Amino acid sequence: MADVCRIIGVDPGSRITGIGIIDVDDAGHARHVFHAALHLVAGDVFAARLKTLFDGLGAIVAEYAPQEASIERVFLARNPDSALKLGQARGAAICALVQHDVGIHEYAAREVKQAVVGTGSGEKRQVQHMVGVLLGIGERLQADAADALALALAHAHTRASVRRLGIDLGDRHGRSGRRASWRQFR
Repeated sequence: MADVCRIIGVDPGSRITGIGIIDVDDAGHARHVFHAALHLVAGDVFAARLKTLFDGLGAIVAEYAPQEASIERVFLARNPDSALKLGQARGAAICALVQHDVGIHEYAAREVKQAVVGTGSGEKRQVQHMVGVLLGIGERLQADAADALALALAHAHTRASVRRLGIDLGDRHGRSGRRASWRQFR
């Protein structure tokens, strides 16, 4: 029987956080396990929303026990206040994952779209559609949950590729044992 790795994708937001969990085997076959959009009450004090995110994600991690996590890398935003709130939500999500000893891997939005849609400039609807196709989900996915599943799929693809190349992805805390360089492949 092939080893299976459970991967959680987290698309953090200050109002809605997408969560998606897949199982992937050594051959790279992915199976949908769970997805949700964690709604953080807009009227709450922002600190209370962060607590809701931390507690909600922590409960899901405790229930489904993923081994690895994929989270969107910080990007620049037009509105500095929004960027700060997104960074704080991302920090709360990372803390919830680290508290449960889940290894964290970060991906830029373009990398995720490239892995799932085939182009780094794919649209949200394309991501939703392809995630549904790749995981055999018939219903239309909520956008944040689809993004979280796309993050998990992107990590599954990357994980499979680097394993074939013999590159160390890092330990359970995301620290790399050996840094890969393009020079080693020349």
